[in-house]
Amino acid sequence: MKFGNVLILAATLATAILPLTNVASAQIVALGASNVEGYGVSSSEAWPAQLESLLRAKGSSAHITNAGVSGNTTGEVLARLSSAVPDGTRVVILGIGAFNDVRTGGSVDGARANIATIKKQLAGRGIRVVDALGTMKSVMHQPGMLQADHIHLTAEGHHRLAMQLAGSVR
Repeated sequence: MKFGNVLILAATLATAILPLTNVASAQIVALGASNVEGYGVSSSEAWPAQLESLLRAKGSSAHITNAGVSGNTTGEVLARLSSAVPDGTRVVILGIGAFNDVRTGGSVDGARANIATIKKQLAGRGIRVVDALGTMKSVMHQPGMLQADHIHLTAEGHHRLAMQLAGSVR
């Protein structure tokens, strides 16, 4: 076999193997506003970082990108969807509701419509969506899980949310 043929064979094998590597380290994006970003806690205490640690402890090589932006409305999340969720993303954990929309003069119905559009666009790209809002709300209603502003999760709240989401994300 000539040297050139060896290079072609190596390139062909690399092309065949790389997609398998990407599946093993599936990209996950946590998408939302301040309670995704981790407002009021360190980045390592925010639930996306804690969830990644939990998944790694179970043997997963998945990486979670924290795409939470404090203050974002559902319309703003929708507007940055393409840049926040890159090609190769397998799962989006969506953690946004109508709070910021209503706070800035929007409506609950408008927020619901934007969330439905976000989910539809992600599904159209073949990305599985885990809706974390219900789980987030249940954690928020437990004693000691909210900061003094009664809006943002404490470090313990982020930890509990990560624990509860761990079973939903593979």
